[in-house]
Amino acid sequence: MLLFKPSLLTLALAAAGASISAYAADDVQTTETAEENIEVIQVTGIRRSLQESQSLKMSSSSIVEAISAEDIGKLPDVSIAESLARLPGIAAQRLDGRANVISIRGLGPDFTTATLNGREQASVNDNRGVEFDQYPSELLNRVVVYKTPDASVMAQAIGGTVDMQTISPLTHGEQTFAMSLRGEMNDLGSLNSGSEDTGYRGSISYIDQFADDTIGIALGYARMMSPNQEERWQAWGYPENAEGDSVLGGAKPFVRSSELERDGVLAVFEYAPNEQFTSVVDIYYTKFTDDQRLRGIEIPAAWGSNGGVSALTTENGLVTQGTINGAEVVVRNDVNKRDADSLSIGWNNKYTINDNWRVEADIAMSKADRTDIGMESYSGTGRGTGVGAVDDLGFAYNGDGGYDFTHNLDYADPNVIKLGDPLGWGSPLGPNTQDGFINKPEIEDELNSFRLSAEYIFDEGAVRSVEFGVNRTNRDKSKLDKGYYLTLAGYDGSDNYLETVPDQFLLSPTSLDFFGMGDVLSYDSLAFYNAGGYTETDVADVDLSRATNSWAISEEVSTVFVKANLESELMGFPLTGNVGLQAVHTDQSSDGTVATVEDGNVVLTPRTAGDSYVEWLPSMNLGFEVADGQMVRFAAARTLTRARMDKMNANVNFSYNENPNDGVNWSGGAGNPELRPWLARQYDISYENYFSDQGYFSLAVFYKDLENYVYDQQSAFDFSTILPQGPDDNPIGLVSQPQNGQGGYVQGIEASLSLDFGLFADQLEGFGTILSGSYNDSEVKETSDSAATTLPGLSEKTFNATVYYENAGFEARISSRYRSDFLGEVTAISLTRVNVNVKAETVVDAQIGYDFTESGIDALYGLSVQFQVNNLTNEPFTSYTGEDARHVRDYQNYGRNFMLGANYKF
Repeated sequence: MLLFKPSLLTLALAAAGASISAYAADDVQTTETAEENIEVIQVTGIRRSLQESQSLKMSSSSIVEAISAEDIGKLPDVSIAESLARLPGIAAQRLDGRANVISIRGLGPDFTTATLNGREQASVNDNRGVEFDQYPSELLNRVVVYKTPDASVMAQAIGGTVDMQTISPLTHGEQTFAMSLRGEMNDLGSLNSGSEDTGYRGSISYIDQFADDTIGIALGYARMMSPNQEERWQAWGYPENAEGDSVLGGAKPFVRSSELERDGVLAVFEYAPNEQFTSVVDIYYTKFTDDQRLRGIEIPAAWGSNGGVSALTTENGLVTQGTINGAEVVVRNDVNKRDADSLSIGWNNKYTINDNWRVEADIAMSKADRTDIGMESYSGTGRGTGVGAVDDLGFAYNGDGGYDFTHNLDYADPNVIKLGDPLGWGSPLGPNTQDGFINKPEIEDELNSFRLSAEYIFDEGAVRSVEFGVNRTNRDKSKLDKGYYLTLAGYDGSDNYLETVPDQFLLSPTSLDFFGMGDVLSYDSLAFYNAGGYTETDVADVDLSRATNSWAISEEVSTVFVKANLESELMGFPLTGNVGLQAVHTDQSSDGTVATVEDGNVVLTPRTAGDSYVEWLPSMNLGFEVADGQMVRFAAARTLTRARMDKMNANVNFSYNENPNDGVNWSGGAGNPELRPWLARQYDISYENYFSDQGYFSLAVFYKDLENYVYDQQSAFDFSTILPQGPDDNPIGLVSQPQNGQGGYVQGIEASLSLDFGLFADQLEGFGTILSGSYNDSEVKETSDSAATTLPGLSEKTFNATVYYENAGFEARISSRYRSDFLGEVTAISLTRVNVNVKAETVVDAQIGYDFTESGIDALYGLSVQFQVNNLTNEPFTSYTGEDARHVRDYQNYGRNFMLGANYKF
């Protein structure tokens, strides 16, 4: 058997210019020998990335997975989330065609924590989950996923911790200038008037050292203008008809064109005047804008069609063909726009007092802001139902992405389709006066932290060292959720007032041929709105639930920790690892409102509530080297993940019933500012066999015993605590609110293999493969008699496969990732988030390139070119309602993205 050679891995790590985060700093050993021989082995491209990732996995005291950059500014995939989704036990959910959030070991984004250089990050998300497409991959050096925590990890979570790491300029050790530029094209073309199907992404990085290598800097800038096109079919639902068959309730198909613009800036300043002291300041900033134009048509069927549906054909309980009689449709011209900014600043200082004592101080700030605009603009043939021209629409199930239609009206004719409220969806200024709607939510999130720690190193004994310290984190996050009904500014109060789209806002018609509806009227609805085309009515003035959508959460978390690092022998086997304990004190509070209706108006009263608690989190990681290059690891820990912030708000809305049947006068809905975190006891065992410097096999089994879970439950509530004078009758009522309830378990098994085919024959030199798979299972019940709760983000099966070739400058790679059905979180009406069933998918990416450094042409040294195809097989994203996968809720066809570009480094 070929045995693992530690010197080669250490050499690869040093050659990559690695900067290890606080998590792994004590686990990776560097030697003068490796430094002296750094030019003996030339490792480049994919293989260098694999070697460094393997060395990180091998040398860590925890069970980890890692991704390393092939070169400066060159991670393996276009986005961090796509790279993470190739790791064992990790799956990504796509948003608008790009990987956005991840699940680790079957636990969704709510159970995952993201850090940058070991520091927890604020999020533009409504909750805590980080949206990884906010982080340009060009500015990151590596990503490490910690599946088991230790006591020094301040931002641990039940699912796992994703640590994104920037480069250390002093460890890199040489002056480097790198740039990249690539063009991008989507093969669906420009689906909407004025949209683009081409874009670009580029980056530039500079690393240098000064003053006898005591000062180092790393500067980087990345910019992306990425097009995205989508053909999308949505259904209202599938009610049962009189015969008990499921029939289409209605549909909302459309095409979406978006332009994603992102700018990222990185700056790292490192100062090491001597071997005892190191000070590092790192700054990471991104600005993210996503401008989406959506044009389509909304079609009532079994729900809302005046003439009903007829001439039905049924197959296995589903109506697959028929006619919608007298259909009144709504032509939609919508806009979704997001502006988001993220800023992270950290300052880390390490000082070695003597051979036994080290101290460290770290201070950091992470801030994120987001502003959304979600606008809907309606047009049709009349104001309200039973007024305008109607159409008889044929529909037929296409077996994949919903239904295909036939039609008779010309939906692109501005003399037929006019601005108004065709279906009477709202009455802010009288009957049928909702001509559109606009949502304007805003998110602000700020997280400040300070950590002070020390390490005492023993001269001898089984305990190599003891670390201890304190960490304080303050977090403030708020959401201001504003929404407005839109009514045409020229509306005169007449029953059938419609308005022809002004010529200056008209655009070329949009084709909906992908499901048979031909062209539809297109106009710049946002420009019409900005020009004063609509008047606004605040939804919060008339809607109780909307009045309590805004909230503010504050958390103060103080952590005291101690960890003993072990290095000994047990029964003749070398033993490394750690045992430790955290004491975590949390003080949480929320500012919200109490909302009720008086004389037809919503009345708001401020409310503040919260709680404080202490949790004890022990942890243990043990690694046994059972043979050369073979490691068996055991890990056990108690972990916590803090509750969703939108569940922790202090809002209450309620109503009073004078004559209740159950004797309860007061009822309503509320958040829960006293909500406790999810807690779990987790156990892991893994076997890792490193049989070469670029090859390993690992097998891991895990079990997470969830102590609790959060359910929406009805509970008794004392209304005298929120009403100024208290109720005259019984103050105890019922509210529906999230509560900590009974838990359950998540368990699974993972396997991965990295193999260099050159081990078997010289003719296969340069070929290799990376394979991984996992199986997850869970059972979480509200009560012992209730049905099991489906965990968001849990796919029972995931598989990843990459085959690559790299030799003499040529590089080729094809990668495939599969995840089975899962419960995903998507955007619903009014930009709210809901859980839906997502269909299994297999996403395939491919790339090919050449590095001219290997060509022998001096003038081209440092230049490489690359061609990539994302979503090679054009895999759609499909969600469905209920258990029948034919009940397609949402079918999204993104097309393929092609990229051609070059990288240059000197």
